Amino acid sequence: MGCGIMERKIIALNIGRAGLHLWKGTTEKSAIGKKRVNEAHLTKNGFRGDFVANREVHGGPERAVCLYPFEHYQQWEREFNKSFQLPAFGENVCVENMLERDVYIGDTYSFGEAIIQVSQGRIPCATISKHNREDKLLKRVVETGYTGYFFRVLQEGLVCEDSYLKLLDRTQEKFSVLTGNHIMFYNRQNRKVIEEFLEVEELAEVWRVKFINTLNE
Repeated sequence: MGCGIMERKIIALNIGRAGLHLWKGTTEKSAIGKKRVNEAHLTKNGFRGDFVANREVHGGPERAVCLYPFEHYQQWEREFNKSFQLPAFGENVCVENMLERDVYIGDTYSFGEAIIQVSQGRIPCATISKHNREDKLLKRVVETGYTGYFFRVLQEGLVCEDSYLKLLDRTQEKFSVLTGNHIMFYNRQNRKVIEEFLEVEELAEVWRVKFINTLNE
């Protein structure tokens, strides 16, 4: 399937180490507190200098890059009547005009010197609420499907903050990230849809296993 020319300039490029955070009297280790950088080298396992604390839901070759759409910041600022400072959601990349509804599993992009491919939506955890000190934020992120999403790295290379994401290939237009999120969170009883979703070869293995297990229950 072909694709039209689409280039999106990065708003922020972020990496960071895991650290200890005090949330409501409890100390927890997390790498959500990333910092903006001018450039970073992207490898198959993620950006050099970027770390994750919870490898069950973050990191690894199929979750090497996390993107969060910039438009959602405006949504949450309206809802919660406060400012959210980038990168409030622990994302590596913040970009405009790449909403979950408009990006499809398997989409392939050039990204600076690298080439990356959308692998899955993000399954958010409570750290999002804790980091932003908004107890209801996680619930709203799940309800809306405004989770952001992950990429695998097909070609390693240097990425700069002034780099662009350019769509190179789109193999299917049935399962957007938002559609996939809806299936994961709310439509696990629909065997037909799950079976069709599993036909998307580029779907991350961890999601594939979850859905296969659902079908076998």
